Amino acid sequence: MRANFRMQRLFIDAPLGEGLAHEAGSDHFNYLINVLRMQDGDEVLVFNGYDGEWRARLVQPSRKKLVMQAIEQTRPQTPLPDLHYLFAPLKVGRLDYIVQKAVEMGAGLLQPVMTQHVQGKITSLERLQANVIEAAEQCGILSVPSVLAPVKLKDMLETWPAERRIIFCDEGEESHNPLPILNAITERKLSLLIGPEGGFSDEERRLLRSLPYVTAIPLGPRILRADTAAVAALAVVQATIGDWASTD
Repeated sequence: MRANFRMQRLFIDAPLGEGLAHEAGSDHFNYLINVLRMQDGDEVLVFNGYDGEWRARLVQPSRKKLVMQAIEQTRPQTPLPDLHYLFAPLKVGRLDYIVQKAVEMGAGLLQPVMTQHVQGKITSLERLQANVIEAAEQCGILSVPSVLAPVKLKDMLETWPAERRIIFCDEGEESHNPLPILNAITERKLSLLIGPEGGFSDEERRLLRSLPYVTAIPLGPRILRADTAAVAALAVVQATIGDWASTD
């Protein structure tokens, strides 16, 4: 069942069920009452990542208090997508962007990866998780991906489960067309690895290409910025072997 985009959707960190009420925090209170000018009796959609989506009525017992009371489940809970997004951190503004777009494009887990040429850094996992939640609210999904703590590329590969294939975007590929390579992949457990603005080092490329569970793909004839490459790669993976191509 597709999301109802005519109603306001909010993530709340509380259990949901028929009749359960959740008092809005200051951020939700300000957004609903002062920004959207909603009133007592208006309705919103709420979700928490595990109880599905619910239609909730706003109850304002006093001028400074707002309660969201769940009335009816509108959609049952869905599982997280099984596409993992592995990315070298970028500078802050662009980092926020790629986190949001990864969620919109169907990533089920986000793993920052520290590479030799990485230029950005993770200063706040809370900020990145807030970006995940905002994207989830906007794009209508019910499951909320997690952002893991950063890990060095070499350390990650040393303990990587061989049954999950890593697709990495390699500007050194001789071909420009990723489709034949992607269509030859038979595994369903997938991860997409996007390098830093400076690209992978020669040492990192050799290491990745030496591993049997890693597949390198090109992304066309042009050099793409890291944030552009992230969206392009997610789109082509989803369209060929991901959930866009699913017949379920």
